[in-house]
Amino acid sequence: MKNESLLRRFLIWRVRHISNYNFILILSVIVGLVSGLAAVLIKNTVHLIQSGLTQFFSKEYANYLYLAYPTIGILLALLFIRYIVKHDVEHGIPSVLSAISKNKGKIHPHNLYSSVVSSALTVGFGGSVGLEGPTVATGAAYGSNVAGLAHIEYKDRLLLVACATAGAMSAIFKSPIAAVVFSMEIIMLDLTMRRLVPLIMASATAALTSYFFLGQDVLYPFDLQETFTLPDVPFYILLGVLTGFASVYFTEVYVKIASIFERYKNIYKKLIAGGLALGLLIFLVPSLYGEGYDAINSCLAGDFSYLFDNSIFYDYKDSTMAVIILLVVVVLLKVVATSITFGIGGIGGIFAPTLFMGGNLGLLFAYLVNYLGIFEINMSNFALVGMAGMIAGVLHGPLTAIFLIAEITSGYGLFMPLMITAAISYATVKVFENNSVYTIQLAKSGDLLTHHKDKHVLKMMSVKPLIERDFSSIHINSNLGDLVKVIAQAKRNIFPVVDEEGKFYGIIRMDDVREIMFKPELYESMKVKDMMVMPSVSITPDENMESVTEKFSRSGVFNMVVLDQDEYIGFVSRARVFSTYRRLLKQFSED
Repeated sequence: MKNESLLRRFLIWRVRHISNYNFILILSVIVGLVSGLAAVLIKNTVHLIQSGLTQFFSKEYANYLYLAYPTIGILLALLFIRYIVKHDVEHGIPSVLSAISKNKGKIHPHNLYSSVVSSALTVGFGGSVGLEGPTVATGAAYGSNVAGLAHIEYKDRLLLVACATAGAMSAIFKSPIAAVVFSMEIIMLDLTMRRLVPLIMASATAALTSYFFLGQDVLYPFDLQETFTLPDVPFYILLGVLTGFASVYFTEVYVKIASIFERYKNIYKKLIAGGLALGLLIFLVPSLYGEGYDAINSCLAGDFSYLFDNSIFYDYKDSTMAVIILLVVVVLLKVVATSITFGIGGIGGIFAPTLFMGGNLGLLFAYLVNYLGIFEINMSNFALVGMAGMIAGVLHGPLTAIFLIAEITSGYGLFMPLMITAAISYATVKVFENNSVYTIQLAKSGDLLTHHKDKHVLKMMSVKPLIERDFSSIHINSNLGDLVKVIAQAKRNIFPVVDEEGKFYGIIRMDDVREIMFKPELYESMKVKDMMVMPSVSITPDENMESVTEKFSRSGVFNMVVLDQDEYIGFVSRARVFSTYRRLLKQFSED
């Protein structure tokens, strides 16, 4: 109680002395700092676990522990979630988008720590996923809960969630510019210059935090040995098309495998079946282990040793055909390993798997071009640009792809190829799939928020608060005389016809009985069931507002009856929908 009193007094003092915008700026720095600390914690924890588990491995020999490590890690994560967290821990960035769509940006407090621990166990023991998603989920949880403590409005809560997201991305990748672009492109739904400043402050604060603890080196060091030349353009265009199709493959495989594991009701049977498959994949192709940080660095250096280290194929490391085959294998199987990891309960992100697949695909493309003697192109450059192509295609974020890859590799000299490949990859994937891996499930359920402000506001609205219940009802067995008595006391001109259990039969409009209601000789003989009509359209209490507004537009009615199956609930008026929409639009948009 004392803490609550201190918080209340502080908030009152804040209202008197600090403007709302300046307060948001202060909070953005706080959530940026916390997001940065979360990124440092999760990164160091995973490195500690991985080094402890694999430091004694010899790269010249396969290690059978790969068969068991991923299952052990995911089992520990599941036990932690089930017996300590006692709530579902959803996957990274999709969980943030889901909270924005379904819960007005409110994120459960367990996410302040649950994603950190569960993802560290998953990735540290070899689960083939990344760390950026859980870091974003953790940062967003801090942004949301700080907003809750400060009792700020919805639009500012959403802004703080976006700030925390930018902070997490900035800290994990040491990429403050790309983090702001990511938040604008993937998370933020309505951007103004007034909101851009808190995003920048959060991102910069998180990056400085990461620099302090992890140093200022870029995540994936890249040495630009050959600059971009015009003859390379056709190959970057082809790479864009290739990464676009690979992105479609990534999305389809991800969704398909997820649907397969959803059929398993027993989590332990699912863990055993999927864990065996995942362990076998990593045993055969050890580069699929964990987030693949070292493998990506090897890609960028044009070094193929990661394909053979700790592998049963080590003796073939000097074979050109073995290099080609294994590159094809890792490109095709990375998303399989990632999807299985998620399917059996592992917690992580898809950023790193996407970067891994893109780097290997770019390297494979360049290697084949050079091998066929068609043209001589730089393999490192194409590995880097391939990463951008996959990010643009899988995440549907071309701007994020361009700035992220340029920033995390210091590859600004390839800005033009990054733009070409990212744009073409995005255009290619959009032909086949309108939604990214992050949003495809939300889109199927109708809960996806978009950058379209009108649609966003409609998603914020729901039918239940709009239901008006002051319509006087009339029993199905009543007559005109009974109806006249009801009309005399009524405030509305529509009368739902129901039975004693509230079952709906139809409506009677005042205009339809106006001419006969003053004829007493008809009071007994004229029955309600003979006067009622069925409305041309109805809605349910859980119907989405886009459907409701479409029905209002199509039918031309001013009031629509709300039915729960055949039970009468009330009416929703066109006027109330419009006034609520205008109020929310003003609340969301004004600065």
